[in-house]
Amino acid sequence: MSQSEVFVALVTCFNDDETINYDATLAQVRRQVAAGNNIMCAGTNGDFTALTFEEKVELCGRVAAEVKGKAKIIVNAGMPATFETVKLAKEFDRIGVDGIAVITPFFIACTQDGMVRHFSTVADAVATPTYLYDIPARTQNHIEPATARQLAAHGNIMGIKDSGGAQETLEQYLAIGREVEGFDVYSGPDHLVLWSFQNGAKGAISGLGNVMPEVVAGICRSFNAGDMDEAARYQQIFGNFRKDLYGLGYPPALVKRALWVMDNSVGASRQPALLPDPKQDAQIAEILKKYDLLGAVPA
Repeated sequence: MSQSEVFVALVTCFNDDETINYDATLAQVRRQVAAGNNIMCAGTNGDFTALTFEEKVELCGRVAAEVKGKAKIIVNAGMPATFETVKLAKEFDRIGVDGIAVITPFFIACTQDGMVRHFSTVADAVATPTYLYDIPARTQNHIEPATARQLAAHGNIMGIKDSGGAQETLEQYLAIGREVEGFDVYSGPDHLVLWSFQNGAKGAISGLGNVMPEVVAGICRSFNAGDMDEAARYQQIFGNFRKDLYGLGYPPALVKRALWVMDNSVGASRQPALLPDPKQDAQIAEILKKYDLLGAVPA
């Protein structure tokens, strides 16, 4: 049986003038790799919608070079139009990464047939393994399980990242993974990391792991070692922290802000994202203290 794995959906760090702080971003990469995690770059927690085409290529190229030989990297190429998604995927193919995730088109309302054409066209254009990325709350387009099953037959679509949050849908994707050899399922919801491993997921792709890299790595490491009690202990911590932090608002913004409270070198997000709020920062700091996380990241 293959080992389960964790990818952390890496934050993108910014300077005060909103340019990318590559040095700070690579420092976060090294922190994750040291904990035993792989990297997803230019995803939802990486502010991908605020990055230009050229920045995505530069960022993912630098991160890929940093992790080479140490960890895996999946990058997100998804854009509303198939044309730009293909252009970006080809750049990532040239750079050399372990996987190209393709988030469902956003703003443009898609039929299921339209998504089959979209994902198939991207997967046809590259040699790198391609992964579907479903996050309907943000894109308003959902990959129905029947559509995922159809796409699983494509020779270069190797799995799906499910960030829908519904256990029922995840179960349906996992059933496809059991049916179609080589179609791997990665769970996005942080409260389902251990459950997904126990039910056949290849791995988890975690946003919250930016703040708790050792804890999410601990869930995976303990599960792979067969220590279910320890894996459950780590999952309990992770789930409790998720509930406390996300009770304050929009999850990706809160992940970035919690990390900023721990280490302000990560910077704020590009506007019009969440503005710094001293009252909220104080609330975040109290939550971090509760989990002994303040001072956890060296300056």
